[in-house]
Amino acid sequence: MADTATLYIDGQWVPAASGATRTIVCPADGTEAAVVSEASREDTERAIAAARAAFDSGVWSSVPAPERGAFLLKVAARLRERKDEFAKAESADTGKRFVESQIDMDDIAACFEFFGRLAGQQAGRIVDAGDNSVLSRIVYEPVGVCGMITPWNYPLLQAAWKLAPAIAAGCSFVLKPSELTPSTSILMMDVFAELGLPDGVANLVSGTGPDAGAPLSEHPDVDLVSFTGGLATGKIIAAAAAGTVKKVALELGGKNPNVIFADADFDAAVDNALNAAFVHSGQVCSAGARLVVHEDIAEKFVDELVRRAEQIRIGGPYDDAAETGPLISAAHRDKVHAYVQAGIAEGARVRTGGRFATDEDGEGLGSGIYYLPTVIDNVLRGMSVVVEEAFGPTVTVETFADEDEAVAIANDTVYGLAGAVWSQDAGLAQRVAGRLRHGTIWINDFHPYLPQAEWGGFGQSGVGRELGPMGLSEYQEAKHVYQNTAPAVTGWFADHSAK
Repeated sequence: MADTATLYIDGQWVPAASGATRTIVCPADGTEAAVVSEASREDTERAIAAARAAFDSGVWSSVPAPERGAFLLKVAARLRERKDEFAKAESADTGKRFVESQIDMDDIAACFEFFGRLAGQQAGRIVDAGDNSVLSRIVYEPVGVCGMITPWNYPLLQAAWKLAPAIAAGCSFVLKPSELTPSTSILMMDVFAELGLPDGVANLVSGTGPDAGAPLSEHPDVDLVSFTGGLATGKIIAAAAAGTVKKVALELGGKNPNVIFADADFDAAVDNALNAAFVHSGQVCSAGARLVVHEDIAEKFVDELVRRAEQIRIGGPYDDAAETGPLISAAHRDKVHAYVQAGIAEGARVRTGGRFATDEDGEGLGSGIYYLPTVIDNVLRGMSVVVEEAFGPTVTVETFADEDEAVAIANDTVYGLAGAVWSQDAGLAQRVAGRLRHGTIWINDFHPYLPQAEWGGFGQSGVGRELGPMGLSEYQEAKHVYQNTAPAVTGWFADHSAK
């Protein structure tokens, strides 16, 4: 396929109808990563029509679920074979360290494997109708045509969380990856085609949200829209979807608390606080961007956190010494910096970082889009740096005196995606975990997830769940089939003309 024919519609690689293209630039060094087609509304509507026709034909939805599961297992195997190819493409688009992209590919393969195994286990259930002449059962059917809009921070991982269950359920779909990071999604369509997914079941359009993405939430032929991204965009998508009352699944990020009690394993808690805040330069929806630490250890803990943060090595995908990478774009880096500056204006204190990285901070950094790991203390609840999601390498510090105050601080957010509790008191940790209003709670850890465990948030972190059995259910409709094997006249309405 040509570089400028990278839309995948009805089993064909095609250019954008307008001929428009976009150059993808690696944020680590400004080099060209790819040239791809830039879709418009017209292209997306063609993709929707192809998905609709494929679904209505039954070409995939009528395939037995175990066979759909077997297909997903083949996808996983092919991903493992092409792991480095995919990882290189991911790192070129995002600037992420190559080793991190390799880990992502393993996680993506595991996701396809999980849903591949799960697909054949959803046979429905029998309902006891209280009458031996009635056969009553619940069956699960594909929701139909799915629109999928995915972010730039984990491009293929976030897509896989949608693609795998949709395929397992028997849906057809249109995927719109971020216009900044489409390369691995394009490669994914190549795998689907190679392994024989019928034409029209999988479709891809790359382009901006207003142009390529908007029809997926508005169009009456789309039955479900699944979006991962920012809160403001999620609200727009939910409002647009309401016009046709389609199913909506939204994962909208978080402002995630990392609660450290005084009895926590100090070294492990500090180390994990760094991971929580600065992995992938904080461009993680579940990043532990709010450090909530007991006042008895706060000074010592933050001093050590600052010392360690200043040692973090930043660099490009193939810098073996690098521990984290660039931000996705100059515009995003400017937003992160404005967030830090707003905190300073409100009285917060930057303990370390708080500025763009330059060549003085590391060789070659000046050619990329880097921001220093940043620790902000002297903050109060309600400050913008505490309330707003920076989505960058920043962490704020709040302190608490007791359990109740820790819970109150941790729950003081409109979001509710994830959080952590650090304590060697198992009862305390479990008690606090039970009180936190977040979709995932880690105890004495931060960031791991499992494909078999549901992922999603409370509050304005979104609606619906990805992964786990509920992740498959998002792409299904439940139908009740009630069969009377001994039909008879009810006599409820009399036949008054009868003689």
